[in-house]
Amino acid sequence: MTDLVLYEVHGPVAWLQLNRPEFANAQNVALLSALDAAFLRAMADDAVAVVVLSGAGKHFTAGHDIGTPGRDIDKPFDRLATPWYPHADKPGAEAAFVREADAYLGLCRRWRALPKPTIAMVHGACVAGGLMLAWVCDLIVASDDAFFADPVVKMGIPGVEYFAHPFVLGPRKAKEFLYLGGRMKADEALATGMINRVVPRESLRDEVAAMAARIATMPRFGLALTKMAINQAEDRMGLRDAVDATYGLHHLAHAHNTLASDNYIGGQDVQSMKKQIED
Repeated sequence: MTDLVLYEVHGPVAWLQLNRPEFANAQNVALLSALDAAFLRAMADDAVAVVVLSGAGKHFTAGHDIGTPGRDIDKPFDRLATPWYPHADKPGAEAAFVREADAYLGLCRRWRALPKPTIAMVHGACVAGGLMLAWVCDLIVASDDAFFADPVVKMGIPGVEYFAHPFVLGPRKAKEFLYLGGRMKADEALATGMINRVVPRESLRDEVAAMAARIATMPRFGLALTKMAINQAEDRMGLRDAVDATYGLHHLAHAHNTLASDNYIGGQDVQSMKKQIED
């Protein structure tokens, strides 16, 4: 079986790569579990100073898996990031709430708190659940062909589970981003402050490698404390509370969809989501 996340170390940098390119790196729990193991491996290695996250193939990631043969939404899994009980045999809204609290929101919070600098290296699509992976990294460097989107309002849902939109975009731009559901190109994302740099696709890895190498010369504990200080400041500004509050609304939307249409994502599928973000 192909590794779902590739792991390489070059000098002081660990390179993690999502590896479901045939499905645009759509995130099932198996992939997220493998990514968690890779992050924890990098954290435990004293030779690693910086962690880079990327995607194999044409895209960074198209988000949560809502339609591939490997979709594992109803399968049980060992708890990854929370003490929640098993979800797969639970009725109604309980199953989705518990599953996503662990595999989506819980993992994102753990990765955001990792005590080493992380860089998301984004090319192609970074859609919906892909935003969550990029946003929890400390820095985001995108290629000039990258685009960002969260089209899930089409499902009747107020954005992805890790609801950082007003903090990474500002309230007005967050509303535009969600209400329209279309693509935000890399240069626009840079102008909003959501990402750090835009570089030509052909030089993306070299640019990220140079950035990571420079960061790696800084004192390890100093970097960890700086990351903690900025994350704490962001949480004091309301990020953590906003994510918690919106997670409840997110699952109210899932429950409403199930009652109104017997489909917790409002009858949407891969094709309708692709159509939503077309230029």
